[in-house]
Amino acid sequence: MALEMKVPSPGESITEVEIATWLVQDGDYVEKDQAIAEVDSDKATLELPAEASGVITLKAEEGDAVAVGEVVCLIDTDAAKPEGSASKKEEAPKEEAKPAPVAAPVKTETYATGSASPAAKKVLAEKGIEPTQVKGTGKDGRITKADAVKAVPSMGTPVTGGSRGTERKKMSMLRRKVAERLVSVKNETAMLTTFNEVNMQPIFDIRKQYKEEFKSKHGVGLGFMSFFTLACVRALQMYPAVNAMIDGKEMIMHDFQDISIAVSGPKGLMVPVIRNAENLSFRGVESEVKRLAIRARDGQITVDEMTGGTFTITNGGVFGSMLSTPIINPPQSAILGMHNIVERPMAVNGQVVIQPIMYVALSYDHRIIDGKESVGFLVAVKEALENPQELLMDKNLLKALEL
Repeated sequence: MALEMKVPSPGESITEVEIATWLVQDGDYVEKDQAIAEVDSDKATLELPAEASGVITLKAEEGDAVAVGEVVCLIDTDAAKPEGSASKKEEAPKEEAKPAPVAAPVKTETYATGSASPAAKKVLAEKGIEPTQVKGTGKDGRITKADAVKAVPSMGTPVTGGSRGTERKKMSMLRRKVAERLVSVKNETAMLTTFNEVNMQPIFDIRKQYKEEFKSKHGVGLGFMSFFTLACVRALQMYPAVNAMIDGKEMIMHDFQDISIAVSGPKGLMVPVIRNAENLSFRGVESEVKRLAIRARDGQITVDEMTGGTFTITNGGVFGSMLSTPIINPPQSAILGMHNIVERPMAVNGQVVIQPIMYVALSYDHRIIDGKESVGFLVAVKEALENPQELLMDKNLLKALEL
């Protein structure tokens, strides 16, 4: 019996996917639940498992866009499992390789029938022109200085001597959708960005003193993301418009903080969501960040895990970015950009002191968030990061870190 395998729905509102990679070949024997393909949707890359054991016949090519519910392969469930290999069909005997015919050498016309004079060589070298591209007018075809001065580099020949190859590669469905969404954000929102700087020394001091004990007890590191996530939760509660979104003519307010965290995955940027971050401790945030980052790295992240955030944090600092204007993650109304930490001179109590400073940026939709709210939000984040024991830990550091 031939079982028709159809594209399952990877999530609400997704109507088609793209066959990114077939993990088996046409005619292979596959086991039930074996991953046979990777498919790209506009939100994530998912594995397609075999629904039964048998010999597979592929009905779509890599790169094809197929609708949800469309047949992509057939599995002959009556086929016997081949001996030896469980997943590869027997190869036909190969014919003895025959020597390839040797092509006749192609003659390449060159202009130079004689050598170039020292002066001509110098001029040609400065122009990046090979002597073989110049027709000499001197005795026995010798290239004179006058020939070199008159020589013009060919428009069809590279003068650098380096490779000039190009490749045309189809963008994945995920990348195309990301591109479309980014353009729509620029066109459909009134996006502005406000900046501030944060003295990271208080957080440095806490991490230096407690990070080993924290990791030993909880199994996760005490990173910067927990401080930033909880600082944003506090600021979002103070400025709820930053946690809201526009839907047509209505403004949707949220009484919870679902924080989207931008992470780099094998298929590009992924934005999984930390649900109800307002209920999490430092340990809870770090554990969730680690779990989601591993799933994104291993290509196991699901559409549901990347849907429904109310605010986004992105950290370009891990790649060395000093300052940027992050782009809003629709339908959200704001995004916080973290950057690298650099030691800079700073005035502290009337004295110039070298401190670890991070620039932070908040991009926001001015249609729903006013300048007063955006600036106030970023100042609230700054205050919490520079005074974490009082504003994020209720003046009880050990209890907050669960040590």
